[in-house]
Amino acid sequence: MKLNTIKPAEGANKARRRVGRGIGSGLGKTSGRGHKGQKSRSGGFHKVGFEGGQMPLQRRLPKRGFNSLTRARNYEVRLTDIERLPIDQIDLLSLQVAGIVPGDALSAKVILSGEITRKVVLKGVGATKGAKAAIEAAGGSIAE
Repeated sequence: MKLNTIKPAEGANKARRRVGRGIGSGLGKTSGRGHKGQKSRSGGFHKVGFEGGQMPLQRRLPKRGFNSLTRARNYEVRLTDIERLPIDQIDLLSLQVAGIVPGDALSAKVILSGEITRKVVLKGVGATKGAKAAIEAAGGSIAE
């Protein structure tokens, strides 16, 4: 095989459509654009969703719902993660330093997943009912 003999496979390259080249081509005269109207003219363009001046569908329908921008930055922390930390005073900053929650976290909440056997003090970190009971049973406390 030589590089100067390589060709694409048969039927791989299709000739581009040549419009406006006579009646025999099937795309002569109006070149597949039909008769009259904005889209038949050169430069004929309108925005996506434009309905010729009629109120567009996306504006006719009511607005609904809400997507919170901060929801994705509220994190859950397991009791087992708290157990592994070498410190007793736990706040959002200490969780970020330990790598349990990302640096952009706005809030964290401890959930009942795993066990805790040592005394810890939570400051500025939320806890579920079950997690709160487990922390208090181990001798810890939660400061709001």
